Amino acid sequence: MHEQNMAILKSLCAVAWADGRVAEDEKEVIEALLQAFDASEAEAQLIRDYVAEPKTLDDIPLTDLDASDRRVLLQHSVFLTFIDGNQDEKEKALLAALSDRLRIPAEERDQIMSVAEDRAKRFLNLL
Repeated sequence: MHEQNMAILKSLCAVAWADGRVAEDEKEVIEALLQAFDASEAEAQLIRDYVAEPKTLDDIPLTDLDASDRRVLLQHSVFLTFIDGNQDEKEKALLAALSDRLRIPAEERDQIMSVAEDRAKRFLNLL
């Protein structure tokens, strides 16, 4: 698996912890991404162990993410916050802080988040 994909997965672990817990649905998304990113069993276990402990935005490996990776992370993060069918205030606050930390310009951030939110809402019935 590419280093950038590992960084995205580690970052999503912090997003999953935004509301103080990691729901089974969130774990399933992480598992699906492990498969999509073609993670080895050792890499997958590393992420499973990583998500088992609380994470914050300080745990995001920013230096391992280039500009396009940061945008992919923001898109996946928005989707992950809707996975349980509800995006709560803690998750919204985390997304705002995440986008600041990722240094995505406000206009672009708003567009990315809007498109990702619409997509997440459309696919909620499939989850």
